[in-house]
Formats: sequence, structure tokens, C-alpha cells
Amino acid sequence: MSTLRFQAIKETLNRKPVEVNEPARRSEIFGKHVFNKSAMRQHLTKDSYKSVMDAMETGAKISRDIADHISTGMKEWAIQNGATHYTHWFQPLTGGTAEKHDAFFELEMDGEVLEKFGGGQLVQQEPDASSFPNGGIRNTFEARGYTAWDPTSPAFIMGTTLCIPTVFIAYTGEALDFKTPLLRSLQTVDQAATAVCKYFDKNVNKVNATLGWEQEYFLIDSALADSRPDLQLAGRTLLGHASAKGQQLDDHYFGSIPSRVMNFMRDMETECMLLGIPVKTRHNEVAPNQFELAPIFEEANLAVDHNSLLMDVMRKVASRHHFKVLFHEKPFAGVNGSGKHNNWSLSTNTGVNLLSPGSTPMKNLQFLTFFVNTIKAVYDHEELIRSTIASASNDHRLGANEAPPAIISVFIGSQLTAVLDELEKVTDGKLSPEEKTDLKLNVVGKIPEVILDNTDRNRTSPFAFTGNKFELRAVGSTANCANPMTVLNAIVANQLMEFKEEVDSLIKNKKLKKDEAIFNVLREYIKKSKKIRFEGDGYGEAWEKEAKKRGLSNNKTTPTALKAKISKKSIKLFEDLNIMSKVESEARYEIEVEEYAMRIQIEGRLLGDIARNHIIPTAIRYQNTLIENVRGLKEIYGKDFKKIAKEQMIIIEEISEHIENINKGITDMTEARKKANNEKNAEKTASAYCDKVKPYFDDIRYHCDKLEILVDDEIWPLTKYRELLFTR
Repeated sequence: MSTLRFQAIKETLNRKPVEVNEPARRSEIFGKHVFNKSAMRQHLTKDSYKSVMDAMETGAKISRDIADHISTGMKEWAIQNGATHYTHWFQPLTGGTAEKHDAFFELEMDGEVLEKFGGGQLVQQEPDASSFPNGGIRNTFEARGYTAWDPTSPAFIMGTTLCIPTVFIAYTGEALDFKTPLLRSLQTVDQAATAVCKYFDKNVNKVNATLGWEQEYFLIDSALADSRPDLQLAGRTLLGHASAKGQQLDDHYFGSIPSRVMNFMRDMETECMLLGIPVKTRHNEVAPNQFELAPIFEEANLAVDHNSLLMDVMRKVASRHHFKVLFHEKPFAGVNGSGKHNNWSLSTNTGVNLLSPGSTPMKNLQFLTFFVNTIKAVYDHEELIRSTIASASNDHRLGANEAPPAIISVFIGSQLTAVLDELEKVTDGKLSPEEKTDLKLNVVGKIPEVILDNTDRNRTSPFAFTGNKFELRAVGSTANCANPMTVLNAIVANQLMEFKEEVDSLIKNKKLKKDEAIFNVLREYIKKSKKIRFEGDGYGEAWEKEAKKRGLSNNKTTPTALKAKISKKSIKLFEDLNIMSKVESEARYEIEVEEYAMRIQIEGRLLGDIARNHIIPTAIRYQNTLIENVRGLKEIYGKDFKKIAKEQMIIIEEISEHIENINKGITDMTEARKKANNEKNAEKTASAYCDKVKPYFDDIRYHCDKLEILVDDEIWPLTKYRELLFTR
């Protein structure tokens, strides 16, 4: 066994659970490290507190004088809780989070030492923006960028640093982060949904998009992970023969949580409680060493911040427990991949979930309105939805082992399908008294009987209605939730605006009553969007053929899927809603295709390095051992040695054949990579990497994995799947 692999396994076997101090009641520590309403009441003046509340609830601006008062109170609170530094915490287009720490410490001209943090430092900072992805918005030598405080997401303390959630924009004003478009989309869907809610309840003056994410991940012992170059640099295994035992017995799913893992979870959840992240659910997932956690749903902007923060927390806590947390969508071939299901809904300031069936016909008309409009929005923009879940890593996951396929469809269950079918049959124009009664009794009146879980879930559906929310199941585990949430908010807002315009037109021009106008528009939407609804198995070849007949897209790769982001239709949508300019849309596309190409490039180089520097030398070493064995047999048995050494000779030949194929594959892949790098633009480079470079990966892997089961286990250089997935 290779020294590194042996040491890693030995170290893992000697691990002991790290002791964790867990509070008796989590409610006692929840939000202790957050500058929340309770902390603000203690440390801010009434005017300052009211100003922050107004900014959070209505988007009102905070004056510089008030900002000075807020910063003073925030600094006092932070220092009392052990903070020595502050940072503007933001989410650039790298996919991670970013922060630059500054000390509260200041040295005055007379040598006096003060702890300062003013309103200007709270509201705005100027980090160097030159090295963050910008998609051609600015030149590399233009360094200036701005972070601006987002008061709707409370500040928090990580370690000894006060973290202030902010947006990140270029000197020229374009968004360079995930948060800015998300905030714009939340404002837009609020306005559009509130306007439609007025049909049903005049007291509604605000609608919040809510999000509950479900984070899946793998935990691997840090020593084992460090023994694999591919896990270190790519976040996934590029090689590795399947373990004899994988997930086929389904014995890991919801099974007893191992003690080391449980201690990690308890420690991580305590950190989450302190930071106000309302994590609630934990369990074993389908694959060995795969787990999931989920929070209580929150307002979407805060939920997105909490998910990004959670991923940072998990990495830090995992290190304390000698684990490496893997967020990659497919770190291991042949077993379940990891997703991040996004549960989305709309709620009013009056406490109503707009996607929850009600107890009266009027409430159900409201439910149907938002339910049908959401389905129609997804139907009209299914390619754009697909583009939001596209990445090099998620391509490995979609369509396999319980992940949804690349074809976007909507699952609503048999009972709601029957309801929409009934509504579709309603006659045109004004409703007779009999039709109104029949409709309310047979269609709208039936919805209160819908139990939240009245129908089985469809695990293969990318976008499923699950009782009182829609679940976008296709989002990858590494993704920033802001990307799909921005698009979902935008398309629903646009659809609701169109809906209101059509309803108002029928009321005004055709003299229809409000209910009749709403029913007529909804009926047409149901007819138009029927093709997106699918209740069956999304994995089958039959669905691919059926989806094609329906005119639904099937963009299987990221370079193909991303093109929807810069279609005329998408650019117009974002421009009309003031969510993103054409420049911002095109920049994001440029960044994502560049990232795709770079990730495949890294994996290709890494695969070639491991195969030639680790696998082939080990195979030759073992082959030489066999050759020496054959020579010895020849000396002993003379002419009869061929019969006795037959199996050894076969293995020697097989090893040579696999080495030849690996070497040829790497040579050809390298040439394809060179050609891809010489393409004229990022789009062509990404396509070349997808179509010309990536296909070599599977062939090279096949021959390397075959060598793994031929070569002596004692000298195999890479930690194996059975060790990675089953060593605690």
C-alpha cells in the first residue's frame, strides 16, 4: 500500500469523536451573534431603530447622520461580543463569499488610540474589484468597486469579526455580485404580487418571496481526502473503481448517524444557532457518507445569505472534526449526487401563504391565481430556468440517481391536475349563475379538501408543487441560491403583471365581473401551459421523446443551457423589470462560460497528471513483479512454464493494453485542450471543452479503474472508494 494512503487510513481509524459543548436549549443562544431586532433595541436610539426597520420593510433610505448613530451602536454591540475587526461581507460571482477585515483600532495624530467605526464605514467601502469576475464590464487595471450595506440582512459576528452583508457593484454601477439582482427581483415580485393580491384583500401591502433550502453534502475524513489530489483540487474523484457495496442496500438513508458525524452536526448546528440560521432537520442521505440539513424557511434574501454563510461555517467546523465537507454535485461516480432543493413561495404581510389552498372559494381563487401564474411563468421561460442550474459540476448529477433531468417540467399531483382540468372546461365569457355555483362547488370548493401531502412526490421532477410551495429540485449543491431565485422571482413577477393587465382589460372592455375575468384568464393560461405539466418518470427515454413533441427544451450540457441567459427574450425580461441591464446579463453569461471551461481544463490537467504520474508507474511496477514471477516459473518449469504462468501472462498483457489506452487518451486529450484554448472567444472555448475535451475523461477513467482491480492493493497509490465512503 502506498505510504500516503496507508498513513491516511491509519490516521482515520484512530480518530476519536471531538467533544462538543451543546446548549440545553437552542432558543437561549439563537441569534446571539446577530445584530437583530433585540440587539438593535438595546444599542440604538429610537430614531435609529425606526430608520433600520423602515429600510428593511419599505426600502426607505437611511440618512448619513442616522448611519453614524447605527454604526456606533453596532460597534458597541460587536466589541461587547468579542469582535476586534469588521468587514463588508459580500457574494461575488466566484460562487463563494468575500471579506476584507479592518480593525476597529485607529491611531490619532496625537498618538491617542481609539476604536472607531463610523457611518461611512458602515454604509460603503471600496474593496479592490480588479480580480473578481466581471465578464468584460471593466478592465483588469481598473481596480475600483464598491460594497454597500444591505440593512435587510442583519450584521453578524464570525469569530472576532463583525460581518456586514453588502451588495457589490462596479465603479460604473453594474452589479458584480449575486445579491444585487436578487434584491431587485424581490422588489419587483413584491410589487407585482401585491397588485394582484388587491383583487382579494385590500389590506395586503407587501408580499415576500420565501425560501427554504435543503443542503446535501458528503463528509470525508480529512486525511483520506488529502490523500487524493482530485478531491483536493477538483472537489470530486476523477478516478476510482466502484466499491462492491455502495448504496444498493438503501441502508444508509435515514440510518443511525455515526458518532463522529453526529458530533460534527451538533457543533455545526450550535454555530448556526448563534448566527441566527434556523437549521431544523438533519439526516443520512442515500449515498454512504452523504448527509442533509434543512432550515425553517425565511425571507428569500436572508435565506440566501444564510445558505452562503452556512457553507462557510460547515467548512470551518468540519476542519475541527477532521472532516472535509464536499459540496460538489457528484464527488463519487455511481452513487447519489448532492443537490440543494429550493422551496419557494410567496407570503403576504397579512400572514397568508399565497400558494396554500384556503378554506373558502375566494381564498382558493387567490391560491389558483398564484398557482397557475407560476406554472405559466415556468412554461414560458423553461430554458431560462434550466440555465440557472447549469454548471460543470451539476452536469454530472442531472438525470441520474434521484436527480431531476435537464428537461424542465412541473409536477402538481393528480388531485390538482383534476382541478385544473375542471377549470379548463369552463365556457368562455360571462358565467351563468348555474356555472358559477357549479364551478365553486366542483372546482374551487374542492381545494380545501387537498391535504398538503395528498399526492406522492415525484423525485424526478425539476419543479414540483409540494402542498404549499414549489420545489426547484434541480439546483446543485454548490450553487448560490440567489441565481435561481432571481430568475424565478423575475418570471413570476412578469407573469403576474401580464395577468393583471389582462384581467383589468376584461373588466373594463368586456364588462366582466372580477371573478369572471380572473377565471377566464386563468383558464387560458391553463390551456397554454399544459405542456409543461408532467406526472411521470423523468428518467425514461419515452419522456425525452414526449418532451420533444411538446416543444420543451432538453439542454443537456452547460454551454448549451447557458445560451438562454443572453437570448433576446431573457435580456428584454430583465431590462423591462430593471433587474439586470443587457451589459450585466451578458457579463454573467461570459463569466459562467469561462468558469465552465476553466473547471474542465483543471480536471483535464489533473486527470492527465494523476494517470501518468501515479497510475501508470504503479501499473508498470506491478507488471514488473509479474514479469519477475513468470521468469522464475520459467526457470523452474522450463518449457511447461507457459501453461503454469498463463494467468500471469494474461494480466501482463491486460496491463499493457490499459497503459497504452490511458497514454493515448491523455495525449489526444491534451491536443484537444490546446485547440480549445486557442478558440477566439469564451463561448467557443467552453463548447470545445464540453464536446472535444471532456469525452476523453470517461475513456481514460475506464482504463485506470480497470487497473485498480488488476494491480496489487498493497501498492495502489490512491485511496479507494471503499475506504473513502466507508471508513469512519
